[in-house]
Amino acid sequence: MKSRLTQIFLRGLLAFLPVALTLYVLYLFVAWTERLAMGLIRPFIGDFYLPGLGIVIAGSLIFGLGMLVSHPGFSRVLAWAELPFTNLPVVKSIYSSLKNFAEYFAPHGKDQPQQQVVLLRAPGQDMSIVGLVTRQNFSGLPGALGALDQVAVYLPMGYMIGGYTVFVPRDWITPIDMSVEEAMRSSLIAWMSSNRDPG
Repeated sequence: MKSRLTQIFLRGLLAFLPVALTLYVLYLFVAWTERLAMGLIRPFIGDFYLPGLGIVIAGSLIFGLGMLVSHPGFSRVLAWAELPFTNLPVVKSIYSSLKNFAEYFAPHGKDQPQQQVVLLRAPGQDMSIVGLVTRQNFSGLPGALGALDQVAVYLPMGYMIGGYTVFVPRDWITPIDMSVEEAMRSSLIAWMSSNRDPG
């Protein structure tokens, strides 16, 4: 009886935690944008304030930044703004890594290589692992790396931020009809979820 009650409690807890944590993160974001908006516009409008204005302002700023970044002429301004982040030794490594990681998941144009989820399996091996192709061509890289006729596959680890990048022959990989976001999410939880994202 005690074991049965414990199982019911754990099921309820597991159903509650994702919703509670998601709502809490959203609450923190909304509270932060509201405080920011009030601090920015209160000097101009006084005590008049509409709840939710912070979300509208934050969304508008992000959309406006997206419009600017999409404009070809803005690249020079963006490069100038990135100078402090790309010249300081330690900051440069962190910023460049995060930027490259974000650009990999950004929407790609028709003339850019598509993001690809693959099943990696070495010949003669029964073990398979899901990975993300991060580089199809090594030309331009120094030394022996530039001569590789292979692909780079990122293998994300479950329950933590991290993973391994391996260079393997092209015939070791099989493309999977799955989005990068879905593959990363499934890898994060060690593929325990049986439900596939309908989108």
